[in-house]
Amino acid sequence: MGWSVALACASVGAPAEVFRPGLRPDPAAAAALAKGLYPAATLTETGDTVLDFALWPYEDELFVGAYDRALLLCDRRLFCLDDDARRIADTAAAALPGAGCGVLVLHNVVSGCWFRWYEAGELRRDVFVTAEDGVVVDQGARLPVERPFWDAIDAGAPDVPLPFDPEEFGLALAERYMFGRGIADRGGDGFLPLELPLRRFKHG
Repeated sequence: MGWSVALACASVGAPAEVFRPGLRPDPAAAAALAKGLYPAATLTETGDTVLDFALWPYEDELFVGAYDRALLLCDRRLFCLDDDARRIADTAAAALPGAGCGVLVLHNVVSGCWFRWYEAGELRRDVFVTAEDGVVVDQGARLPVERPFWDAIDAGAPDVPLPFDPEEFGLALAERYMFGRGIADRGGDGFLPLELPLRRFKHG
């Protein structure tokens, strides 16, 4: 399937241990993060939903999930890959002290992947690849789960067209660094990331 994703996901501790059945959202913390991202905007809370619905928000909304030791942010502005997108990513990464934070952008039409990885608010990895343009950004030490994807390029193969699938690349990073399991995989404990509850906000 083709995924459209504009997601930041942070957790304090191993994601597989943090994301588990019974997580309860904190609506006040979610509202504070949303307002901190857009202090000059008029934001209206419009209810609750789950991550499956929130992964690719409309342009006038965002979704926030704040939990014990974890947070999620879905904001389509991340797709712009511009200074504002980096501001949003940096803000999400710094919102939870001591957290590891992954930011993943995929689109089901534009075959590309943007991924950023932060540790305790510090950017450690920034990578952007597309099927047509190859490697656009490759900064910071590569994360272990990336290594098989880069084998052909490191062996001298051209990166245009990209010799691996950007979506598979992004989902592998999400599995390892964001949720500790596949985003659409229900574990033996019954937990499914797509069912995580989030608070919905609309820009005025």
